Amino acid sequence: MVCCFLTAFTVFSQQTIADVNFTADFNDALILYNNKAYAAAQKIFEKTKVDAATSSSLKADASYYDAMCAVKLNQTNADQKVLDFVAENPTSNKKNKAFFNVANYYFANKKASYALKWYDKVNVDLLSEDNQKELNFKMGYSLLVTDNLSLAKSKFSPLINDAKYGNDSRYYFGFIAYKLEDYGIAESTLKEIADNASYKAEISYYLLDISFKMGKFERCIEVGPKLLKTSRKKDISEISKIVGESYFNLKRYSEAIPYLKAYTGQSGKWTNTDYYQLGYVFYKQNDFANAITYFNKIIDEKNAVSQNAYYHLAECYLNIDKKTEALNAFKTASEMSFNLEVQEDAALNYAKLSYEAGNPFQNVSDVLQDYLKKYPNSSAYKEINELVVSAFIHQQDYQGALDYLKKKNSIENIALTSEVSLYRGTQLFNDSKYQESLSYFVKSKESKDVEIYEKGHYWEAETLFRLENYEEAITKFTSTKRLLKSNKKEFYLIDYNLGYSYFKLKEYTKAISSFNQFLADKPSDKMINEDTFVRLGDSYFATRNYADAINSYQIVVKSLGTDADYAQYQIGMSHGFRDESDEKIKALTSVVNDFKSSSLKDDALFQLANTYIKIKNNEKAHQAYERLLANHPKSSFLPKALVRQGLLYYSDTQNKKALDKFKLTVQKFPNTPDALQAVNNAKNIYLDEDNLDEYVAWVKKLDFINVSEDDLDNSTFVIAERKYFEGKNTSGIIVTLNKYLDKYPKGTHSLKANYYLADLLFKDKQFEAAVLNYKVVLKAGVSEYSEDALAKLSQIYLEKQNFEDAIPLLERLEQEAYAVENVQFAQSNLMKGYYETKGYAKAISYAKKVLSINKDKNYLIEDAKTIIARSSIKTEDFVTAQEYYSVIEKNATGELKAETLYYNSFFKNQQQKYEASNKVIQELIADYSAYKYWGVKSYVIMGKNYYSLEDAYQATFILENVIKNFSQYKDIVKEAQIELTKIKENEAKTNNSIIPKN
Repeated sequence: MVCCFLTAFTVFSQQTIADVNFTADFNDALILYNNKAYAAAQKIFEKTKVDAATSSSLKADASYYDAMCAVKLNQTNADQKVLDFVAENPTSNKKNKAFFNVANYYFANKKASYALKWYDKVNVDLLSEDNQKELNFKMGYSLLVTDNLSLAKSKFSPLINDAKYGNDSRYYFGFIAYKLEDYGIAESTLKEIADNASYKAEISYYLLDISFKMGKFERCIEVGPKLLKTSRKKDISEISKIVGESYFNLKRYSEAIPYLKAYTGQSGKWTNTDYYQLGYVFYKQNDFANAITYFNKIIDEKNAVSQNAYYHLAECYLNIDKKTEALNAFKTASEMSFNLEVQEDAALNYAKLSYEAGNPFQNVSDVLQDYLKKYPNSSAYKEINELVVSAFIHQQDYQGALDYLKKKNSIENIALTSEVSLYRGTQLFNDSKYQESLSYFVKSKESKDVEIYEKGHYWEAETLFRLENYEEAITKFTSTKRLLKSNKKEFYLIDYNLGYSYFKLKEYTKAISSFNQFLADKPSDKMINEDTFVRLGDSYFATRNYADAINSYQIVVKSLGTDADYAQYQIGMSHGFRDESDEKIKALTSVVNDFKSSSLKDDALFQLANTYIKIKNNEKAHQAYERLLANHPKSSFLPKALVRQGLLYYSDTQNKKALDKFKLTVQKFPNTPDALQAVNNAKNIYLDEDNLDEYVAWVKKLDFINVSEDDLDNSTFVIAERKYFEGKNTSGIIVTLNKYLDKYPKGTHSLKANYYLADLLFKDKQFEAAVLNYKVVLKAGVSEYSEDALAKLSQIYLEKQNFEDAIPLLERLEQEAYAVENVQFAQSNLMKGYYETKGYAKAISYAKKVLSINKDKNYLIEDAKTIIARSSIKTEDFVTAQEYYSVIEKNATGELKAETLYYNSFFKNQQQKYEASNKVIQELIADYSAYKYWGVKSYVIMGKNYYSLEDAYQATFILENVIKNFSQYKDIVKEAQIELTKIKENEAKTNNSIIPKN
């Protein structure tokens, strides 16, 4: 027994000694803990927790303080250590304290949600009364911070009268009631501590705001200005807003202004309501400019405030005579239904203003009809109904007007139909749609109105003239001339057109009579006047009345008219037919030497050479031929000149030189009639020199000469050619010519046969088939047929918009053409072709060439200027573009006018002349709405203009409507979207109501 007791005593003694040692360590750690040396203390607590006996209270205490150190050190496993302590020591009296301490620690470190988690674990009943109050206060504050206002309020309520927590709890309780909009309780609670220095500034503001929200505006304007003198700097903006809105609600608008302006917004941003209030107070002061400044900041939101704002904004615009801007604002207000009375009144104003000022986004007639459909019981129904047809006419939507009139077949509408038909016909005529316009002019002749009746007759004749239906045009012009009762300036071209029609029909005597009648009235148009003298001269020339022809041509030459070179050439030719060789030579020499850019120089040289031969001055003839060959290598006269020069050498027994010329003809122009003539002439020389073998050897090398079958070839072709000139049975002639070419593809007359066949196919509109034969003609080189082949083949390609194939032909035609019309045709289409194929520099070059020649056709001159303007835009040469567009605008009509107005606005925008730019766009919208593309494109510029003028509403309204209404113009919509995004991103920097898209 003794041994056993001793053993037990020994063990007990050892444990006691160990516990004593652990207790000492624990006490040292506790000292470190109390001195906030948590890391050092935790190491000892952790060691004690491990080494102490399992059932020892020291182990439990060490585990508790280890967890507390983990909390203090913000270790990631701190929460778990606390939970482990509780699990291992469920009966520990430190469990509740652990929860409370952890919660307080998180509270002290402003981690409210963490603190609440641990406060919820605390058993309140185990806490002292003071700790219970502390827990309620801290839980209340944590709940307030985490926006659990109702729960927070219940925690503060029992503490309101507490000596320690009373004032703070009363403040928070009142603040929560304020936030929960329980303004009565908030006001009574906060007033109890209103004089407390700790809360005075905040409470004063809250009480003021409570008064405002309870509608005590008089108190706000009494207290607010006084409070501003003592308030904190951060509260000045909000207090000013309350005072300003109070004055606003009391309708004391002028007094509201300085306070509303002092408001700086939330985080430096206002809302649409803020802008509305300040805009409205200026509106009520009739300060419309300032009102607009604030109203037009309201964008990107639809509610009752914005509907009212846009309605008043529209009124402001009207008061400063900005009708288009008012139109847009009324439209926006009319699309919102928050206030139905405002909506209907806005819709009525929108309809009226659309008629009065034009509408950029809808046809005015549609707007008016939409209003009638939506408000059939409106007191303004009759007024709006009467405006519908007028709107169609005003917007130049004549087809729309005709369709509308057709629906309502009254006597008045029938009469109006004739008038509108004239307008529609004229519109189509100005767009060069002559065939389409014709039926409208015929319809307009039904009018009982003399002016409309006469115009219908005249423009019907003018249309037939443009369609080259000259016989019918003559009939119509003649009848129009008889029925005219007025002496209107627009009919002054009747005799000119009659003369031209007779001229085209080769009825030259009648042409002379009409041209002289026209000139007798002394027309003021210099260009038309000069052209008349040219055509009069041509008519005299055609009737062999050369003296009168010379007199007419000389008038053009003396005035240095646009066709002076042609007139001078014709003078020479007229002298020739009068056997006045010296005068002919003088006139033709003038063409060569005095007209720098004349296309008739090669013609004149050829005729000069022939004239010198006639007067037996062979030396001068050779000089003229050589000058032609040297300076005009692409002239159609070259093969004939070579043959004639060869004959001239032959007549002077200079056989070698003659033979050289004949062989050069064959080499350069094989398979042509001139080549055949050269071969025959060369044959005579070889025979004269008894050198037939050399001739045969030479001829065998020529693939277009078949000596053995010449006779058969000739006989076959004579039949085909006779049928061609008879002009009967086109299909039969085509068959005959094809048979000839099948049998003799390289025959003597193959070139001529190919030309005849191409000509017939072209006239029969078998264009694809004609192409092949025209190509054969052109492959043969310059010939008497090549000019017409070039003109016709290029015309076929142009009709198909095949500029790639047309351009080389047109370039060649320009160089080789004899007829002035063909030169003009080539140059005018080269400028268009190069523009369409993006060769803008060459397009400009040819357009300037057309202008320098300055021919009689006004439309050609306008086309040239237009090409220069458009090409300059493409190459970003805006200075040149503006110069030409400004000139074009003066005389432009139809779509071209719309285009010039667009660029006018574009240039003004670039020059920062924003209001002037908008005025031009308004003209475009009002008068040329039928040309949608240019109108819609101009809206984007208008949007930019308005934003530069600090009118964000107008800018966004216009751009949004472009995007919404004109999806068919993808390029414009894309540009509008880019501009709209920029504006909204910029406005969002100062307006909280705008949410820019990412």
